[in-house]
Amino acid sequence: MNFNEKLISLRKSKGLSQEELGNELKVSRQTISKWESCQSYPDFQRLVLLSDYFGLSLDELVKDIDVQEVREKNINSEKLSSVYNDMNEGKKFIKVCLAIGAAALVFFAVIVVYGIFFAK
Repeated sequence: MNFNEKLISLRKSKGLSQEELGNELKVSRQTISKWESCQSYPDFQRLVLLSDYFGLSLDELVKDIDVQEVREKNINSEKLSSVYNDMNEGKKFIKVCLAIGAAALVFFAVIVVYGIFFAK
């Protein structure tokens, strides 16, 4: 049984919704959903909380997990996070450039208006 299947089975055996389990572990319902759909895996701290909550050893909880798959998902997650961070930095840079451009435009407009009306 894969980790996600095991988690679904354990959660349902306790009669918990994803939201209820998330509340127990201090994570969102979406996080539980991602774990159960193999989109991501819990970090070590959450694995310990899960094993304690369900009364299992860590070995019992994570047995049969494909470690390479977890590594790849973590690497992909880190890359995606890096891309989002880069995009946010790019947005900030563009906003600064637009503000500088707008200020320069106003400055030149003032110079032109001044030149038209006062340069005689």
